[in-house]
Amino acid sequence: MDLAASVDIGSHSFHLLVVQVENETIRPIDKIRDPVALAAGLDENRFLTPEAITRAIRSLNKFGERIKAIPSHRVRAVGTNTLRIAKNSEQFLKLAETALGHQIEIISGHEEARLIYLGVAHSMEDDGQKRLVVDIGGGSTELILGESFIPQRVESLYIGCVSFSKTFFPDGIVSASRLRNAEISALQELEPIVGSFKKYGWQRVIGSSGTILAIQQGVIAEGWSNSGITASSLKKLRKYLLSIGQIDKLSIKGIDLDRKQVLAGGFAILSAIFESLGIETMEVSSGALREGVIYDLLGRLCQKDIREKTVRDLISRFQIDEAQAERVRALSVSFYEKVKKDWKIEEDFHKRMIVWASLLHEIGLFISYSQYHKHGQYLLNHLDMPGFSLRDQQCLAFLVRSHRRKFPLSELQLLRQEDREAMRKLGVLLRLSVLLNRVRNSQELPEIKIIVNANLISLTFPKEWLQSHPLTSADLATESQYLINAGFFLQYS
Repeated sequence: MDLAASVDIGSHSFHLLVVQVENETIRPIDKIRDPVALAAGLDENRFLTPEAITRAIRSLNKFGERIKAIPSHRVRAVGTNTLRIAKNSEQFLKLAETALGHQIEIISGHEEARLIYLGVAHSMEDDGQKRLVVDIGGGSTELILGESFIPQRVESLYIGCVSFSKTFFPDGIVSASRLRNAEISALQELEPIVGSFKKYGWQRVIGSSGTILAIQQGVIAEGWSNSGITASSLKKLRKYLLSIGQIDKLSIKGIDLDRKQVLAGGFAILSAIFESLGIETMEVSSGALREGVIYDLLGRLCQKDIREKTVRDLISRFQIDEAQAERVRALSVSFYEKVKKDWKIEEDFHKRMIVWASLLHEIGLFISYSQYHKHGQYLLNHLDMPGFSLRDQQCLAFLVRSHRRKFPLSELQLLRQEDREAMRKLGVLLRLSVLLNRVRNSQELPEIKIIVNANLISLTFPKEWLQSHPLTSADLATESQYLINAGFFLQYS
């Protein structure tokens, strides 16, 4: 049985989805939801408290036991807004990955939105209509416009049901003034995107995930809606919340206790979305982030990795010299294959990084030749890159930054500890490949032997080749000095 799994480490709930894969379609065979309330465990300085970490690790231990037998390449775990903003997220990840038994990727808000849309799109019929998809999470809210399986516009706003409930309803009291203040705050966050979203337009509005599912269950259970969520049913829910005045007294079928604690904050956000965008009716989808993660994972397993398209799009968008990029890629991969075993950089992740960095190393030229490696680093750290996790982008940006001039040891320290040594070595391979292709000549380079022994790198060229290429010889002499500062010793003959 071919199994795959996704883990959604959300700001309110953690989700595990295990599926059986049949002809590129999925059949869910196990689901676990655990209301960890991770965002509620952020202190005033944005550090996860020991109590929140303990709750999270306990949950991930359970998930890890369930997926222990599934190969790591068929499991993808993602962290969302709370891990994006927590100042001790790196320390948390070490504990979390040990508990889960698998690597955890922290994804950007835009990547989260893309994956949510993918999950929703696969859970509903494709009728060719324009869709507006809304997902209210614990720490962020995603809004996506798209058609079929393709998102056209994605936005991630730092407003969530947990953060809003903590800010506006800390003691569980719901008053008219508090509720309106929460709605106004949400309207302020929505204001910059409302105009462009309305201009694009949509024919269907679809909601997903816990807050919206809970509100749908509530309004249907109370007879305020026959299906989905309507503007009129929200008005009735609002009237009900104000009449009881306290979340602890809320009594609506289908809304669990843990969801009640964050319902007021989630309601305020949804109410503001209906108000600002003029929504009358919202359907609700069973698909969400965890399903999107599964489908994206299957794409990677079937050689349909969206990241490959992203790289090609960037090459076109930033007018990168494809012929030069390909020359550097070919030599980088050649060097990589020869040294990967000795340098212990044999993971698929390592090869992908050296390939993508080679193809994108000149992206900064779009801005200026001066310091273009630094421009490239900035772009790759801040661009919306579908399919890439924050870790992917940080490592890729570091490699592009490191491919020329002084080796950026201080930047290396900003990466996850377990990535630093591999990126230091991959950075050297990229530097040498760029240097040896400096003449930008389509004529093939000679066979170059490379041998590594710890931090010693030996390059051997055909006899008299360096004598007939004095510029390359001079560049290698300069490079050897740069590499000494990075802890490497370069020999060449």
